Amino acid sequence: MSSTNNDFNEQCYELLRRVPAGKVTTYREIARALNTNAWRAVGSAMAKNKNLFVIPCHRVVRSDGAIGQYALGADKKAQLLQEEGVAVSNGKVASLDSFMHHF
Repeated sequence: MSSTNNDFNEQCYELLRRVPAGKVTTYREIARALNTNAWRAVGSAMAKNKNLFVIPCHRVVRSDGAIGQYALGADKKAQLLQEEGVAVSNGKVASLDSFMHHF
């Protein structure tokens, strides 16, 4: 992996560390905050996260509120979000706007 990819991933993780418990952000919002349209690359960075409990990638969801994938499974991601107070119903964050964290 190139250092450019590592740098991008680290920038994603640094932003994600700012998202408080009880809030979520989207792949697109992280990309926007990094002044890019590379939201798929943000997803790739989340998939490569080896520190799930330090870098809370469970707080990143799709723009439509769907919780998406997670290293420990979608059910575990939903459980973690619900434990933090985020309303999840049928695999989506309910009222995404009310739980959304913007950078």
